[in-house]
Amino acid sequence: MTATDLTKREFALQAGPMTKGRSFNADEAVAPFVRLLGAPPPKRVLDVACGPGIVTAAVASAGPNVVAFDLTDEMLAAARRRCEAATLANVEFRSGNAESLPFESASFGGAVTRLSIHHFEDPAAALSEIRRVLVPGGALVVGDIIASPDVPAARLHNAIEKLRDPSHVRLLAEVELTTAIQDAGFRIEAVEPWENRKTFTEWAAVVSEARSVEPLREVMHALVLAGIDAGIGLSAADNEIHFTHHWRFVRAVAS
Repeated sequence: MTATDLTKREFALQAGPMTKGRSFNADEAVAPFVRLLGAPPPKRVLDVACGPGIVTAAVASAGPNVVAFDLTDEMLAAARRRCEAATLANVEFRSGNAESLPFESASFGGAVTRLSIHHFEDPAAALSEIRRVLVPGGALVVGDIIASPDVPAARLHNAIEKLRDPSHVRLLAEVELTTAIQDAGFRIEAVEPWENRKTFTEWAAVVSEARSVEPLREVMHALVLAGIDAGIGLSAADNEIHFTHHWRFVRAVAS
């Protein structure tokens, strides 16, 4: 199975849980995209790897024409349902691979992408493609979870995420993320943090293989008992495992 096929399979199964998940819908995970795009927002915005359209709908509600773009048909269907329920007529839905965008160069005034970088086999290619389709001066807003700058902790964190979701590739440390964005032809204008405290139960609800949940719980509980936090503050209390996903929202401008 190719990486593309694996991603399609996993996200077809995750479309439902992601649509309803607290962290995906939290204002802290959505509002920064609208705000960091600027006021007034660009007239035409591309949402790369739009998932179930949560950010798409928020951006479209602010006025721009939005193209919701995703690899997975089930995610696009969920995005369409969300936008139709919100009576948004300014959204177009397109499918394809982010590393080869099917759009003309300089055809968008802005772009957003959430929780996508760590799923790309080649983040540099995807970011370069986003830069290609943006006009000079166009805004890009990236929101993603980052890994610890401590390499062993980052490796362990990524391993845990991959056990939950086989389509996971690699969370980048903050300096890796900002460097990749700059190398693609952007100028960083702002970096904002969000500390998203989670429970194992919530995190494991977005999983394609239910049989993997209990083994994952045992592994993470063993790490807690050993005093290993994987860079995410792993802890246990009240019969639940707790940890923190460290997010960064990056506003960058196409050079």
